[in-house]
Amino acid sequence: MIEMKVMGIALDVRTNSPIVVLHDLDNRKALPIWIGSAEASAIIRCIEGLVVARPMTHDLITNIIEKTGYTVEKVEINDVEKETYYATIFITNNEGTLEIDARPSDAIAVAMRADAPIFVTANVLMNGSVSTDSAKDEEEAQEFKDFIQNIKPSDFEKMMKGKHEESDQ
Repeated sequence: MIEMKVMGIALDVRTNSPIVVLHDLDNRKALPIWIGSAEASAIIRCIEGLVVARPMTHDLITNIIEKTGYTVEKVEINDVEKETYYATIFITNNEGTLEIDARPSDAIAVAMRADAPIFVTANVLMNGSVSTDSAKDEEEAQEFKDFIQNIKPSDFEKMMKGKHEESDQ
């Protein structure tokens, strides 16, 4: 297991799909995972420290976990099959640990709210990560870095504004 942190949210300009980008603590590997708009919005709110008047879904989940006497111990992104990632949220109390199956985007959003570590298995990293400092993968890494550096927050805001307008109707 390799501990990773959220680097940020990017937007795939080809598909207009948000991507959460995780990186290892040494900044040697990055793991992009395509996610939904609602989950991207939840992660962005957490990154930016935005507080909403009423609990959103991931806030609610975290509140339920805490109110029932559990704490989020960690999140593991532990499998990938045909570009679908799988994750587990580990919650603990004085009686033991429960493992909860989750989408990685939801698990990441909950982990961020609970200040819990995010781990990725070697298998997932091998199949989905992008090397950011290997000479062998230098071209791929540069392409990925260029992609991330060219994403502007306004790109995501435009997409989210359209989604908010759709949900208001």
